[in-house]
This record gives sequence, C-alpha cells and structure tokens, in this order.
Amino acid sequence: MNQDKMQLVNKLFNDETIRTVWDQEKEKYFISVVDIIKVLVESNEPRKYWNWLKNKLKKEEEFETSSITRQLKLKAQDGKYRLTDVVDIEGMFRIIESIPSKNAEPIKQ
Repeated sequence: MNQDKMQLVNKLFNDETIRTVWDQEKEKYFISVVDIIKVLVESNEPRKYWNWLKNKLKKEEEFETSSITRQLKLKAQDGKYRLTDVVDIEGMFRIIESIPSKNAEPIKQ
C-alpha cells in the first residue's frame, strides 16, 4: 500500500474518533481495529482486547486475523505515527461479528 495515495478521513461515533483512511488507489476505506474495538467494548484498553480476540479467533475458529488486517502508520493520541492494524469494510464486519456489543448495529450503519 502506498501511503502517499491515502487520505485520513476520521469518523466519529459517540464522541470517539475512529481513525479511517481512504485509499485512492484501491478505492477502499481502511479502519483502525483498536478504534473499532474501543467503541464496541467501551474499553480503555482496546489493544489488550484486540490481542485477546486474535488469540481466541485463532484457537477457536482457526482464523488468522492477518488474513484481513494490514498495518498503516496512523497518528496516535500522542501525535506520533505508529503502525496500526487496519481492516477494510468487510474485515470490520468480520471483527464486529466476533464481539458482542450493543454498539455493533449502529457502527454497521
């Protein structure tokens, strides 16, 4: 993925920022996994939850999350750019299916 051809288009959900990038070349959105999880589980530690979920999916469903995720450098809260797991819309739906949450339907919308 060529990050030069990407544009940050952050989305808001219940006052939480979901870092979202538009890839002009692929004509797709890529969404930060930890931001989705933070909104879904209303957790202050979404990275820990994401690590737990990756292990759970691998053990229980023999599903490798690396098949739906990519890494992009996204701006963190401290202003630094860090590699972050992102998914496209289809990958986002796959993750949402794996997390019981009252926020799942509103995010799908």
